[in-house]
Amino acid sequence: MSLNLHLLRLFESVARHQSFSRAAEALHVSQPAVSKGVRELEAQLGTPLLERGPGGVRPTEAGRILLVHARTVFSAEQAAEDALGALRGLRGGTLRIGASTTIATYFLPPLLGAFHRAYPDVDLRLTSANTVTVADLLMRRELDVALVEGPLDPGEILVQPWREDELVFIAAANHPLASRPGPLPLKALADETIVLREPGSGTRDTAWNALAQAGFTPRRILEIGGNEVIIRVVAAGLGIGILSAVAVADQEALGRLRTLPVAGITIRRLLTRLVLPNRQPSPATVAFDRLLDGQQTKI
Repeated sequence: MSLNLHLLRLFESVARHQSFSRAAEALHVSQPAVSKGVRELEAQLGTPLLERGPGGVRPTEAGRILLVHARTVFSAEQAAEDALGALRGLRGGTLRIGASTTIATYFLPPLLGAFHRAYPDVDLRLTSANTVTVADLLMRRELDVALVEGPLDPGEILVQPWREDELVFIAAANHPLASRPGPLPLKALADETIVLREPGSGTRDTAWNALAQAGFTPRRILEIGGNEVIIRVVAAGLGIGILSAVAVADQEALGRLRTLPVAGITIRRLLTRLVLPNRQPSPATVAFDRLLDGQQTKI
């Protein structure tokens, strides 16, 4: 029995969007056509593939098994299309890049500009999310390039060093600690609210691990899902933040923030590339990887 790829595509879209209606919109077909196609595939395979729940549509156990293979098939299909596109000198196609927030905001824009100038006919799609989400998208083969900034349990993913980044403590320019001379003892932060990224963020994990290794547990923390919001909150005097030095450089130059040197603690981390083993990169991915290699710092 051979699988009908059209029906398989309908099923994969419903599973990915967790909704028949959203899948229909994404595929530009009617919802009844999607529902009918999934029923036909279930009848063909002799087993239910999807079930409805409070949070939407979810794959059954059989559906989850099929979904893994379906995404492999569609990834191979995309690789074939990209390979043919390479014969036309990268005149067309799409490059899907996923990156942790700091990388997407501060490191990637010059590289995206350089790539677009070299290959103007390749569509670029950038997803900015935290480390856990980027890794999940790569595993689902929804990304061609994945760059993250935090610790990660690799599982089936290869983690390759790219470049180094430093996290710094920041305070409002008029904060009392900002005017104190010399490196601050860590205990000077004991009564401060420590402003951190949300759980799942690589910046958060790196900062939290560094504080724990230094034997420091904040009495109060404020969790915020975004670098720019943290910068504004800290500049307004709500606490001491921990962010990448590149993320705060502009606001420090404008005199709105100060970095605080803290004795006995330096927070450095690797920014890394995530790669799926045995996955053939598209020509566009290879071309972008060359740009990344040019930005690689000695680790």
